Amino acid sequence: MRPHVLINVAISADGKLSTRERRQVKISGRTDFERVDHLKASCDAVMVGIGTVLADDPSLTVKSADLIAERVRSGKPEHPVRIVIDSRGRLPPDAKILHKGLGKRIVAVTESVSPDRISVLSPYADIILAGSRQVDLEILLERLYEAGIRRLMVEGGGTLIWGLFSAGLVDEISTFVGNMIIGGKDAPTLADGEGFVTENHFPRLYLDSVTPLDEGVMIHWKVIK
Repeated sequence: MRPHVLINVAISADGKLSTRERRQVKISGRTDFERVDHLKASCDAVMVGIGTVLADDPSLTVKSADLIAERVRSGKPEHPVRIVIDSRGRLPPDAKILHKGLGKRIVAVTESVSPDRISVLSPYADIILAGSRQVDLEILLERLYEAGIRRLMVEGGGTLIWGLFSAGLVDEISTFVGNMIIGGKDAPTLADGEGFVTENHFPRLYLDSVTPLDEGVMIHWKVIK
């Protein structure tokens, strides 16, 4: 068993998550930020890859005081569990995700990470070992389910999203497409990684809805199983 996995991303009109330097770009606007906050508040956990943390230093907290209060009234922690996929144990111990806001943190690492690095991170987060060189996402999601996580939101980046798709672990994807062109063959896209070689391996999506939002469009897909 595993959690229901929903991916939420904002991309440029040409499909880029950010610039080739991995510099954060404001793609969506206020209305989409509020939508994402509601989505985050509805989930048990939010997950990102280490590249996103190193580039953007996010906290992944719920921003709205009303949404936080609603979570508390329903018996939930103020913020979802925050999870970092960090195969090599590169997460800085002063990263915002480890300190801002109350709540549980999880860092998923591999057996290749030294005990010294684990001891640096363990005061701030629960450490899950899954895999030898790359975090085994199937094993990780099974353990998250065992820990009570049923609804998991993924906010990137492209390498993590690719890994989830390649393992068949994605259930739905919400994509805000902004009104800009970023360009660059080395700029990260929604799904990077190795890519699928043959068409019969492509994950297929069902178009659930398309909604104009801010200065762009919100597209919601469900993965065809």
